[in-house]
This record gives sequence, structure tokens and C-alpha cells, in this order.
Amino acid sequence: MRKLFAAAAMLATISAAQAQDFPNRPITLIVPFPPGGSTDFAARVMADRMSAPLGQPVVVENVGGAGGSIAVGRLSRARPDGYTIDIGQWDTHVGSIIFKLDYDLEKDFAPIGLITTNPQLMIAKKNLPAQTIGELVEWMKANPGKINFVNQNAAANVSGVLFENLTKQKVTFIPYKGAGPAMTDLISGTVDLLVVQGAVALPQIRAGTVRALANLSPQRSTSMPDIPTADETGVKGLYMSGWFGFYAPKNTPQPAIDKLNKAMKEALADPGVVKKFTDLGLDIAPNNLQTPAGLAQFQKQEMDKWWPIIKEAGISAQ
Repeated sequence: MRKLFAAAAMLATISAAQAQDFPNRPITLIVPFPPGGSTDFAARVMADRMSAPLGQPVVVENVGGAGGSIAVGRLSRARPDGYTIDIGQWDTHVGSIIFKLDYDLEKDFAPIGLITTNPQLMIAKKNLPAQTIGELVEWMKANPGKINFVNQNAAANVSGVLFENLTKQKVTFIPYKGAGPAMTDLISGTVDLLVVQGAVALPQIRAGTVRALANLSPQRSTSMPDIPTADETGVKGLYMSGWFGFYAPKNTPQPAIDKLNKAMKEALADPGVVKKFTDLGLDIAPNNLQTPAGLAQFQKQEMDKWWPIIKEAGISAQ
């Protein structure tokens, strides 16, 4: 028995020493979607800037499929040593309960910190007879059953359900496999409404091919201050802000978490990083949420808000 205790103590000592030496080899940053999207862009910006303070390369690895749940499942099974992390978001760490998961979103991950808040916009085809979300509701009252709403992911689906609950108006949900095809059909006028990240919508809004009805955030975004919130334009409480945050597997040593968090904060304080994110329509997270505890609390609030809505509406993977 003494030998067993001695062996356990030795392993604990070795583990603590390794954590203090962290990192001494490259870190893998899992992106739960294919290259080219805003998640991939944000991950690569952060990976590039965090490499210097960490003293090791941060290597981005794209792992797509099943709404990001395949990638997050891989993170849950990774060795908890700080060398494998992911960039999570609402879809992967809150909305993915629509899938049958083999991991626990609340218990199987160690938050590192919130990176950005990503305003979601409700946008419309350019010839829709409404300039604001309030005008849209009035038009729907006079024209029941004539609005269709793109359902390309869990965030869009629950946004539509919340819109129905708050306005007492019904929309016809049209399923799509992604924001790209949905945007194409919105531009052509085939569909009426779409909820997407500002990063996706801004180029088309600026080009005049679609119309922004509202920013679905409690406050206006610093990256797109000219777009009013739903609160301002007639539908109070219609919030669906996206976000990016870093996660590690549970039981990752605290020294490793602390060093990753420190490098993350240094990157977010870099004016060059701020400009890149602002140009993409992403807002740097408040300082109090850039901590492990801040992200944990933020995610819990998101779960408490959205899980009952998802369950009540019977939303599942399609």
C-alpha cells in the first residue's frame, strides 16, 4: 500500500512539474467547422498572436461535421494536458443539445476565457415591405402566414421560435444546410428572413443586396453601430448573440489554463487583433468575461436561457 501511495505521489509530482513547464511543444486548436468561415478566421487570428507569448506554435485543425459536435467530442476525449483546446461557440457548447451527445456540455470541459461576442442580425430580402423589425410584425399581423424564415442551424431555429413567442406571430421555417445557400436565396428573394452572424451578413448589407432589420443583442455593436437592436425597433427581449470562447478538456491542470488564458488576453489587447475582429463584425469580450470563471458563468446563463426554449419547442437535429 505504501508503494502505491508513493507511486501516486510521484505521478502527481511529475504531472505538476509538466504543468509548470507548459508548453514545451505545439498546441492544437480545434476548429469545429470547415476552413473559410468566421470561426476559422477568428481561430487563426488568435492562434497566430498567441504563439509568441506561449513560446510554441498554436496549430489550427479543422474538424467539421454534425454541427461541430464531432470536434467537441474529440476535445472531450483529448488528454487533459493543455495541448489540445477548441474554439467553442453557442452552436457547439449550448445549442448542440439538439444532437445525441456522448459528452456532457456542463461537466466535460474546462473554460479558458470568452474571446468575442458575435452579434447576430435578422436580415430580410431587400424588397420586403418593412424597414424595421417592428414594421415587420405589423405587416405580419396584416398578412398572416406569408413570411418564411430560414432554419440553417440551431441558433437560427431557436431565434425563430423566440421571435414567434415574443410577437405571437407565426413564420414558416425553411430548412437549409448552411448560411451560404440561405444567403443566396435571400438575395434572390426566394426566402424572406435569415438570422446570421454579422460577419456573414455585413458584406451583403453594405452591398445593398439584403436589408438589416435588427441586431439581436441587448446593446448596439461597436463593430456595426448603425444597426439598431430589436429592443429599439419594436421587439423587446429578442436576443441571440453569438460568441467565441476557448475550452480545454476537464481536469486540465490550472497552470496550463492560466498560461493559455494569459496568452489569450494578450492577443485580445493587441490593436491589430481588435481591428481584424471589428472589421469582421466581432466585438472583443468584456474583461470580466475573458477569464475561466467569466466564461463558465456566461455559458451557464446561456444554457439556462436557451435549453428550456429548445426543449419546449422540440427542436432536434435535422
